[in-house]
Amino acid sequence: MEINELILQVEDIHKATELISSKLRKPVIIENKNFELISYSSSIEEFDLTQQKTILSKKCPLFIIDRLKKEGIVQRLEKRQDPIRIQPIEELGFHQRIVISAKHLGYTMGYIWVQESDELLTTEELTFLEEVTPHLGKLIYDVYERMNAKEGRREDLLWKLLHHEYDSESQFRHDATLAKLTIPDRFSVVVFSVTAPRYKYMLDYLQKAIQDFSLRKSVHFLKTEFQMILVIHGVHQEEFSSRNLARFLIDEIKEHSEEDEFYNFLIGVGKEYAILANMRKSFLEALEVIEIANFITPRPETMPREFSKLGIYRYLAALYEKNSSEDYYSDDLLTLIQNDKEKQTDLLRTLEVYLANNGKGKQTANELFIHPNTLNYRIKQIQELTNIDFNDFNVKTYLYTELLLLNNVEAYYQRYKEAL
Repeated sequence: MEINELILQVEDIHKATELISSKLRKPVIIENKNFELISYSSSIEEFDLTQQKTILSKKCPLFIIDRLKKEGIVQRLEKRQDPIRIQPIEELGFHQRIVISAKHLGYTMGYIWVQESDELLTTEELTFLEEVTPHLGKLIYDVYERMNAKEGRREDLLWKLLHHEYDSESQFRHDATLAKLTIPDRFSVVVFSVTAPRYKYMLDYLQKAIQDFSLRKSVHFLKTEFQMILVIHGVHQEEFSSRNLARFLIDEIKEHSEEDEFYNFLIGVGKEYAILANMRKSFLEALEVIEIANFITPRPETMPREFSKLGIYRYLAALYEKNSSEDYYSDDLLTLIQNDKEKQTDLLRTLEVYLANNGKGKQTANELFIHPNTLNYRIKQIQELTNIDFNDFNVKTYLYTELLLLNNVEAYYQRYKEAL
């Protein structure tokens, strides 16, 4: 039996993914129409950096989606059913690939991505991909049908709300009443995502903790293979009440789990809203926090978990892309790295903590566990070695963002070390 005939008989999307990967001898990823991960081939070591991030966070990175939208790729996928070849974006770790939209009953259900790397797919292989893709569209559809049946009607309604699949709020409220689903007056969406597939057992612990949570009546949760999505209910007349409950819940989870295990979660908290149509917005905000945390791999507790507190963290990926593409380095930071390496000083870390504390000497010295006089001596050294003007707010802001990248993105720090 030909492999394309075999795929057309397969009812399991994961098996179909492996068969396609085997036929094309390429890594394959399947996403739904919201660019959320559905399935991927087992040869994970062959995936490029972008695809690895997709597998880890279970969603294509937002800055990649934005790039594809700007270049018109997403719009072309809606209109075309043939494969589209996308050129590499090397500075983002995005290798050349083929993408084709999987449709079912006239609607786009998702996308099939085939990483080409050095060897392009042949005309025959592209034709094969076109032949099997409609069946994959049906399999993606079946995935959601099974998931909704398993989770029940109330969970189904929440998924549809999170994915903007309701034409009107009145229709949703009508269906929610029939399903006896409590509708929050105000809410925040919180997402717990495991840092690696081997930690997915943590979601079972998390589910039990939520079910035992003293305020469990104020929490709806949806569970996927690698994530737990919580809709936290607030009190109608108490602004930020859902956000405060989210903070309380996170603290409870942290307190009742081992520290090492707790940090196997990436946690994102979306903003609080009082309009149901904004539930997806809060959900996407929570996912953006997780995506950024996944990008920079922060030290525990250094990066905000709440979207409203991200600040400059939202722009680190863009700064990384710009500096990497232009091969740019800060001469001042290069000087401090060189000095730390040669003389075993700690000036780079001192500068980061000093800027993070807005130049407050006592607070900085306490955090570094050094005497204030030692701090003053280090700051004087920094001033003598560099052109940093600590009275220039723009310079301090820029340097702090560079330091965030240096201390949180291993590849970025490696570039600096190689530039010495």
